Amino acid sequence: MKNLINTLKNIWKIEDLRVRILNTLGFILIYRLGSYVVLPGVNSDELMAANSKTAHEGIVGLINIFAGGAFSRASIFGLGIMPYISASIVVQLLGMALPYFRKMQMEGESGRKKINQITRFLTVIITVFQCPGYIATQITNKAGAVSDPSTFWWIQSILILVTGTMFVMWLGEKITDKGIGNGISIIIMIGIIARLPFAFVSEFGSRVSGEGGGLIMLLIEMVLLLLIVVGSIMLVQGTRKIPVQFAKKIVGNKQFGGVRQYIPLKVNAAGVMPIIFAQAIMFIPLTLVGFSQSASMQNFLAPLSNHYGFVYNFIFALLIIVFTYFYTAITVNPNQMAEDMKRNGGFVPGVQPGKQTAEFIDTIMSRITFPGSLFLALIAVLPAFAIKLNIQQEFAQFYGGTSLLILVGVVLDTLQQIESHLLNRHYDGLMKTGRIKGRTSMSMTTA
Repeated sequence: MKNLINTLKNIWKIEDLRVRILNTLGFILIYRLGSYVVLPGVNSDELMAANSKTAHEGIVGLINIFAGGAFSRASIFGLGIMPYISASIVVQLLGMALPYFRKMQMEGESGRKKINQITRFLTVIITVFQCPGYIATQITNKAGAVSDPSTFWWIQSILILVTGTMFVMWLGEKITDKGIGNGISIIIMIGIIARLPFAFVSEFGSRVSGEGGGLIMLLIEMVLLLLIVVGSIMLVQGTRKIPVQFAKKIVGNKQFGGVRQYIPLKVNAAGVMPIIFAQAIMFIPLTLVGFSQSASMQNFLAPLSNHYGFVYNFIFALLIIVFTYFYTAITVNPNQMAEDMKRNGGFVPGVQPGKQTAEFIDTIMSRITFPGSLFLALIAVLPAFAIKLNIQQEFAQFYGGTSLLILVGVVLDTLQQIESHLLNRHYDGLMKTGRIKGRTSMSMTTA
């Protein structure tokens, strides 16, 4: 406890770090307050009553978790940061498919600014297209939610939702510039954490009442959750280090190179993207069931509509494994890595530069991606196991899936930045031994 108090004092002593933390908390407060401001003309009580059963199910539940409940409340931040995330994914995929975007990605800071500008414009376009669908499916179709859904009200609501999304995006960028951590990731994390207290209270109430098992079962749940978090940290931080030796160069009286570095290849290089892609595919049967009038079709797809059933989770896990390999293949380019090493005079000891180095890296990636994909699939389906243990649905969402991985990754990155500020000013880090590692990158780091 004494070390914790001293660490907090050291954090407060550093003016730049103190200001950044306060800025971050201020921006987060603005975001959370805005998430409770309901669109004009919407009866929030009627809407919440209508959404009470569906706010935690399917894609609606997933988006609502990321938006911190603003999606089901018809808030001015109802769409939250999700359109920006969609735009970022589209731009990232375009960078893999089109030479023009790939060239911008390699232009450094100037290219990054161009990509950010394109992402902002694409966010506006995506939001404009999503707003009518959101209003039609989540607001106006609920009885009593809107007393007068006139044309003016529709235009007004669309403008407010687009402005709200752009404002949330601006808050995320300001957190990155003036605060601590990655702003967009922190906004998503805050939306997820906002649901945790209510979920815990609900779970606590279910355990202490009736035949819930009492505090002993709640304690067992907390221990299991802690173990799952530890496993998620291992998945996020797990790397396979490939040693790289650089040739010595003598320029004048100085020697350059000759040092050994390493390439940290991530066990889970795809992050949470395989889960997101797999979830998008698994929502297709639900859509077909909703539009199909055929009883045989509905009976055939019924097992895929049960998110906590064996069939759904088995197919879901297989899709995650497939998408992990797919996304890793398009994001990790062994040929480019081998070419960069060769150009800079680097080589893997015992492996010839060029084609053999690329094949060596590709072989290692294939080997470490398999256990990484299995572990990722296991974490993704853990909420289904939690439900089988009679854990409340809201609280079960924190036992795995996208929510837990995002929480772990963002917290690690933020703590790493705080520790960097401490170490740069000659204070002790956040841990007695070692340093906090964030989500490792594919860049080479000095050993």
